[in-house]
Amino acid sequence: MHQLLKITGYLLLAVWSPSHAAVDLELTQGVKSTIPIAIVPFDGNASSTELLDMSAIINADLQNSGRFNVLDRAKISEKPQNAEQVNAATWQKLGMDNVVVGTVRPTPDGKYQVNFQLVDTNSARKDSAEAKLLTKEFMVPNKGMRKLAHHISDLVYEKLTGDKGIFSTHIAYVVVEKNRNIPVRYRLEVSDIDGYDPRSLIVSKEPIMSPSWSPDGNRIAYVSFEKNHAGIYIQEIASGNRRLVTDYPGINGAPSWSPDGSKLAFTLSKEGSPSIYTLDLVSNGLVQRTSGGSIDTEPSWAPDGKSLIFTSNRSGGPQLYRVDLASGGVQRVTYEGNYNVSGTFSPDGKNIVMLHQEAGAYSIAIQNLQNGKIDILTETGRDQSPRIAPNGSMVVFSTKSGSKQILGMVSTDAHVQLRLPPREGDVREPAWSPL
Repeated sequence: MHQLLKITGYLLLAVWSPSHAAVDLELTQGVKSTIPIAIVPFDGNASSTELLDMSAIINADLQNSGRFNVLDRAKISEKPQNAEQVNAATWQKLGMDNVVVGTVRPTPDGKYQVNFQLVDTNSARKDSAEAKLLTKEFMVPNKGMRKLAHHISDLVYEKLTGDKGIFSTHIAYVVVEKNRNIPVRYRLEVSDIDGYDPRSLIVSKEPIMSPSWSPDGNRIAYVSFEKNHAGIYIQEIASGNRRLVTDYPGINGAPSWSPDGSKLAFTLSKEGSPSIYTLDLVSNGLVQRTSGGSIDTEPSWAPDGKSLIFTSNRSGGPQLYRVDLASGGVQRVTYEGNYNVSGTFSPDGKNIVMLHQEAGAYSIAIQNLQNGKIDILTETGRDQSPRIAPNGSMVVFSTKSGSKQILGMVSTDAHVQLRLPPREGDVREPAWSPL
């Protein structure tokens, strides 16, 4: 019974709470070999008190990725508006291989025309085609400035690293409001990955947990206890419309979307011990995928949709296993350490990220599925609920900072670490949206 409470408690009883206000990412560790880049304040933008400073957001995005060495604004003396005005020698003396320049101009219809260029300063012919690594033009309303800034960060990141950027993605989480003489309230919220633009999807006096994004980014599945009993819901983000998927007696927990969005995997205990099930969201066909007297929880789909990893105590302690959906065969995945839970696949299916216990401390770890090697990514000993970014570069998780539960991020090579400083309440179980 103790083991059941431990594993199902980890699955169902975690609650969390970030701030309603913007949360500033703080880079606590970065890679030594970074890409030098200067983000010149966009002409007509940074000088305006009415407009969002787009170049400042791009600056923060790239700096916080840990992959770039962004030039301090105080050291920017020249402010070119386009590639033709970039003096390559000036920037090379500052050690900058790349420069982002741009302009923001109002249009008669009340929108803004935004132009930006990414310039390679190492090109001897600064006005040549190869020097202009990117040249883009956009038309946006004022309220679209932040989203566009993140999009530009994505474009620059991909061009210079070869990997997709994640600055336009979102994080889902649950806010727990605890005030004296007021009942606890739970909010399912979604925000930008830097904490801006938080939006509440649902508010409840009962626990909400385990959010999971659909592959198209339009829906979130989650667990709610609003009927004093666990149920799994799917909610459309734009409209707020939602659907009750399961509310069987016992555990209804840990929903996980299939890669094509047609199915959900989750944990049910309607037949006794918690087991893994999948549900076809079109036909409502329910299939039990694991069985026996063990406790099977926390399913996560392989990128090809042909298997699931899950947490089970069938070997005595909680470890990760993999079930083949065609044959039903189950194989153990983790052997190192006596506690490995909350596994999720990397987007390429070559690794799994998990919560790993070593010497009594809980850390985020990554395991190579080919050779079984486990690398420890965090060392606080108080981490939980890892979820990998859709480009495979970072892992978001919850951790302790003093008495606060906050969100942290770490790169999958452990070279970059970020944290979101505590604001109000505690934060647990983040979920990262798709690209």
